[in-house]
Amino acid sequence: MGTVALRPVRDADLDALFAQSRDPDAVRMAAFTVSDPDDRAGFDARLARLRTSTDVMIRAVTWNGALVGSIGSFVVDGHTEITYWVDRAMWGRGVASAALSLFLGLVTVRPLRARAASDNAGSLRVLRKAGFEVVGFETSYAPGRRAEVAETILRLDR
Repeated sequence: MGTVALRPVRDADLDALFAQSRDPDAVRMAAFTVSDPDDRAGFDARLARLRTSTDVMIRAVTWNGALVGSIGSFVVDGHTEITYWVDRAMWGRGVASAALSLFLGLVTVRPLRARAASDNAGSLRVLRKAGFEVVGFETSYAPGRRAEVAETILRLDR
């Protein structure tokens, strides 16, 4: 496996991050995405807000120096949650697990929460490997599938 690292998101990353976020297979797998992955203006506005928010930490994920995704934390209803996105070409190589391990060293808030579509076995495996435990389930509308989807809620206490 190559070397996974995290760094701040740069303006030069936005084209690649936008392209990754539009991958139809990845959007379907993630399920809980933005309503229109092809809306570049919306993407740019969202990233601008995230990059300047005091409640958000977002990092670029690199593999051997190349941008391959992003990882972040944000606050919802008083709970800090994490999210990540890895380019589909890198799935199954341990990139998400390595990035999450690095990110957990940066985000010291505990407990941390995470959510994943209940049929997203890869993401659930990554989260459990990092120590997250299942604490509940919800069914919510998932824009990435345009349907109600079961979602697994996980928590990391340590």
